[in-house]
Amino acid sequence: MTMEAADTADLLTRARQSLERYLEVHVDDDGALTFSHADVPCVVQATRLAEGLTMLSLTCVVAWDLPADAGLAAAVAERAGQGLFGTLGTVHTDRGIDLTLRYAFPAQGMDLAPLGTLLMLVVSTASQVRSDLLGTESGEPGADG
Repeated sequence: MTMEAADTADLLTRARQSLERYLEVHVDDDGALTFSHADVPCVVQATRLAEGLTMLSLTCVVAWDLPADAGLAAAVAERAGQGLFGTLGTVHTDRGIDLTLRYAFPAQGMDLAPLGTLLMLVVSTASQVRSDLLGTESGEPGADG
């Protein structure tokens, strides 16, 4: 195993351990971590950019297949400007608009408790954005996309 692979594997193991305090986490074949929080699917991946600089990248799919609508675009733009943990993004597809929240940060050397807290801040933000933009409480029927 290369040093880069060892660094990313170690960081993903630590991220899994920190998240398992709060959620059920699955490890994919490629080592990525997947889980859901209040109907928001998320994935955590690790990348070593340079020696001593291994990053975690968290992507949450806030909503998908939303109608292309000026009101939604305005709400997303307003929410994006509110200084959340992460960057809101929209992707236009044949079926509508998908909304993601992404956050990347250097995580090498972080203790489990602060790592879990930081990851959960981002995940909770994604769940809150979903609730705010879709006008439903997380986990209620009708909040499936």
